[in-house]
Amino acid sequence: MAHKQHRGAVTVDHLLTSALAVYAERGQEGFTVGAVTQASGVSLGSLYHHFGSFDGLAAALYCRCMAQVCDEMIEALYRTRTPRTGIQALVRTYLRFIRDHRDAALFLHASSYSGHLAAHAEEIRALKNEKFGRIAAWMQPRIAAGQIAPLPEPLLEILVLGPVIEAARRSLTHTFAELDLDEVVRELPDRIWRSVRPD
Repeated sequence: MAHKQHRGAVTVDHLLTSALAVYAERGQEGFTVGAVTQASGVSLGSLYHHFGSFDGLAAALYCRCMAQVCDEMIEALYRTRTPRTGIQALVRTYLRFIRDHRDAALFLHASSYSGHLAAHAEEIRALKNEKFGRIAAWMQPRIAAGQIAPLPEPLLEILVLGPVIEAARRSLTHTFAELDLDEVVRELPDRIWRSVRPD
């Protein structure tokens, strides 16, 4: 049984990796079930067995990419010693993820506007709640101690991640090819910290 489960996990990983490669190479229009089964060498029946549908595969890939960037941010955040270095680490880690994992970042940002995820909204919401809950848990005692501005959690999220997400979107879009991501990494972390530090 353990061998069968391992083989299933390997197939799932292979399908997700192949799906991301297909998306990176062919974009939204070329991201089809036929393209993924051809690239992976996995049968349509096996894909449906593991994910239920092509939308299920897309949602699983979205969750994997989202968990990856969030886990990197959380790890960086919890290694810091001060509110300032924590906020800066969150920002830098997200931006470096965009640079180092461009395919995953592109899929994350583009999928937010696609129809693939609608049927799996609850699953995605649960993942985001878990990951962002870890970030909120780091912030709450620092807010209580007067080290971070006492703002509502959604507003803090907008102030910290809103500019980062917009910078990521622009860096991933050819229309905004003039954006220098290295300059963003240098400038944005401290400017975002200044927006949430206590007055």
